[in-house]
Amino acid sequence: MTSRTCLSIILAAGEGTRMKSALPKVLHPVAGLEMVAHVMNAAKLAGSEALALVIGHGADKVRAAIEGRAGTAEFYLQEKQLGTANAVLAAREAIARDYDDVLVMFGDTPLIDAAALTDMRASLADGAAVAVMGFRTESPTGYGRLIERDGTLVAIREEKDCSDEERRIQFCNGGIMAIAGAHALALLDQVGNANAKGEFYLTDIVEIAVKDGLSVRAIEASFENALGVNNRAELAQAEAIWQKRRRHELLLQGVTMIAPETVFLSHDTEIGQDTVIEPNVFFAPGVRVGSGVTIHAFCHFEQASIADGAQIGPYARLRPGADVQDKAKIGNFVEVKKSVIEVGAKVNHLSYIGDTSVGAKANIGAGTITCNYDGFNKHRTVIGAGAFVGSNSSLVAPITIGAGAYVGSGSVVTKDIPDDALAVARGRQTNLEGRGKQLRDRLAKEKEAKQKK
Repeated sequence: MTSRTCLSIILAAGEGTRMKSALPKVLHPVAGLEMVAHVMNAAKLAGSEALALVIGHGADKVRAAIEGRAGTAEFYLQEKQLGTANAVLAAREAIARDYDDVLVMFGDTPLIDAAALTDMRASLADGAAVAVMGFRTESPTGYGRLIERDGTLVAIREEKDCSDEERRIQFCNGGIMAIAGAHALALLDQVGNANAKGEFYLTDIVEIAVKDGLSVRAIEASFENALGVNNRAELAQAEAIWQKRRRHELLLQGVTMIAPETVFLSHDTEIGQDTVIEPNVFFAPGVRVGSGVTIHAFCHFEQASIADGAQIGPYARLRPGADVQDKAKIGNFVEVKKSVIEVGAKVNHLSYIGDTSVGAKANIGAGTITCNYDGFNKHRTVIGAGAFVGSNSSLVAPITIGAGAYVGSGSVVTKDIPDDALAVARGRQTNLEGRGKQLRDRLAKEKEAKQKK
């Protein structure tokens, strides 16, 4: 396809009341990203230089959620819900800028594939005035049918208007359209509202174009591309399809998943080759995993970085700002937040590390916590390279533990520790000979007395 300019119009004005939510439908996430943002990304990958979002119900919320990430996108308000053609014409100003191609999509179709949009644009480049995305299904009930004659699309027929023969057609309307920019406004302006609802339907431009002697084509794509989400059940269906797609991609890229169906990814999850992921692992947005990493079962990650060769879990939680470097180890029941765990360092079990720098090859014993919050502010802990922190220690920030320093088990450390020093900060042990037996005998008698009452 030769270089062509492209405008994508995304209809994001539907109320979506069946979602049973105060959140506008198109802002419900799939893989941690709003549905409308998935559509925007696909449009950009298909070569769209400009995006026009038509908003209506919940317009302020949609604009606030998307505006900062929409680049050069423009927002147009559909004042009244008068059908899809009316919604597209809300962006008349953008259409009038004479783009070669105009793509019309819906903000509730998060599984749209950029390749399918590219195929539609190629059809316009080949001379079509209108291209309609269709899909085939053995259960077409409820869908509009694509009526073709001699390889040309001549009409889109709603099921209630179909003849018995047309109802047997399994080629159905996917809703997404590509319109040659040179014809877009002329076709849209001819759409009438001669229907029971008094609405203006975008699908009418097919018959209008045919009447005007223009070429109209149907481009076949998978059903998933056209899957619209109108309720929570369909949202879950879209999530499941997206997850299955992405898992498959990662498996083919050299990532091992012991039980792929139990691993949940986000739209921006990055995982390197030869990483092994055990069952029941969740990736929230903002996670990057290097190569050769081992992630044991039941881990949860969010806005975290895991470098090559690291070992994580089981039952580990990496919160925003966790930076686990090469060959570091985060063990079972460890939580890390806004902390750097440097090369080869180990936090093996039952620990909380927050607002901390752990130096290379340092060892953090079981049950260690960084006391980083004083009720008002967060404070940092710095642990030097090669330091050893004994089990069940509390490190009260702000504090610095020097390189090679040693913290005795059970310590509550409140002062800085120099390099290579040994710090023990705990109450002195006292042994009282025979008092253990005396205490045991007394408690036994008290218990016996209670049982006799």
